[in-house]
Amino acid sequence: MPHRVVITGIGAVSPNGAGREAFWAATRAGVSGIRPITVFNPEGFACRVAGSIPDFDAARYIAPKDRPHVSRSAPLAIAAVTEALAQAGLEPARMTRQELRHIGVSLGSGGGANDFTEEQYRLYYTGRQKECSVYVIPTSTIGTLASEVSMRFGFRGYSHVVSTGCTSSTDAIGYAFRAIRHGEMHTIVAGGVDSPIAPLILRGFLVMRIMSTRWNHAPTRASRPFSRDRDGFVIAEGAWFFILEERERALARGAVPLGEIVGYGSTCEAYHRVRLEECGEEPARAIHIALEEANLEPDAIGYLSYHGTSTELNDRIESRAVQLAFGAHAERLPGSALKSIIGHPQGACGAAGVAATLLGMRDGVVHPTLNLDQPDPACPLDYIPHQARALSFEYAVANCIAFGSKNSALVLKSS
Repeated sequence: MPHRVVITGIGAVSPNGAGREAFWAATRAGVSGIRPITVFNPEGFACRVAGSIPDFDAARYIAPKDRPHVSRSAPLAIAAVTEALAQAGLEPARMTRQELRHIGVSLGSGGGANDFTEEQYRLYYTGRQKECSVYVIPTSTIGTLASEVSMRFGFRGYSHVVSTGCTSSTDAIGYAFRAIRHGEMHTIVAGGVDSPIAPLILRGFLVMRIMSTRWNHAPTRASRPFSRDRDGFVIAEGAWFFILEERERALARGAVPLGEIVGYGSTCEAYHRVRLEECGEEPARAIHIALEEANLEPDAIGYLSYHGTSTELNDRIESRAVQLAFGAHAERLPGSALKSIIGHPQGACGAAGVAATLLGMRDGVVHPTLNLDQPDPACPLDYIPHQARALSFEYAVANCIAFGSKNSALVLKSS
């Protein structure tokens, strides 16, 4: 029989709150984390806002001597993992080497250390080569990001990075779920992190014409999923991590399950590097696969965490995919878009949605979709506009859609 997989710890470092409860209090209240860019001078950029984390003290998680040699993603991830481990009641420092061999890391990130690599090139091409890090190659190699987490805590199970664009952390959680479900491991630290607020990254997205540029004067209004007057997404950073455990083992050691993963599905449209196929069939099929693994009918789902990027194409086709996946139930299915509150943290966005969904299950309330001022007729579903809503539900779907035609979905069950 497949093993059941529960979540026993949640950690979050978000633009609207550092720490799980700060993140959730702000999210359910609709407090935005989108603000003017300050980490570099954005003068001359058409977009000058981002979902950035103010006053994050990286020195608490990375020694000052090591900070120049890692990306911002490393301390963000370690901070979130530290919090998740504490809630789960796991103390790696007290574990034996044999025990640590059974704890793995499954980390999702779209860009990994791209911000670090960009800075190394800047130093090199401005005549400051001697300031470049001796670790420019290993740190720029995306797989090393999971190693930073493993080395910090001594985890000796597998240490993998999943990088599939915006679905990265959804897939990382899905792979961890499958590994525990099939008995390969009993405990995995899984989630996502990205730190993409850097000049060249911003410029690249602007060249693609998919970023919001109309709301520099009012940053909290810039991310507007499903609203007819939206004009693109807002880039963001953050880290959201979970402790996944085999259920019986978790209960035996006295852990309190916060929720359960019961299904995972992933597909590829094989269509385009950026654009989505108009029919929406493959995002819908990813949801179907997850529901089948969970042995659930569509009408069992009580809430949907939308990808909801605030781009016209994504919002419209995701809405169509939800209609295909859920049929008549789609009209009755409430859901909301976290990116309206925190922006788009790239490959970490799926983990962010999972965190908000689990905390909503816990408290019987779901967060709103902000700035849905002019409903788009092509997006006719219930997106929980403006204000949080009291809602009791047993099952939810967390949905993600990525560049490269990728689609992934997780089914979550309340504890």
